[in-house]
Amino acid sequence: MFASLHTASLAVDRVQSRGTPLGLLARLRLGLAARSQRRALARLNDQMLADVGLTAAEAAAEADRPLWDVPRNWLR
Repeated sequence: MFASLHTASLAVDRVQSRGTPLGLLARLRLGLAARSQRRALARLNDQMLADVGLTAAEAAAEADRPLWDVPRNWLR
């Protein structure tokens, strides 16, 4: 939801086949990128959230998602 295009494209480029050590490492990197972005989202004030079209409750719900819960389009 709150991913920069640059980070998302880098993340997608690095995903290898599933089940391999490289694939697992790639998934971990995706999760860490998502966590970083969610932490940044959690720090936005109400005006900034309004600018991106989110409420404080939506931002909090996104920020609380687990590390492994990344956008599906990142997993291609």
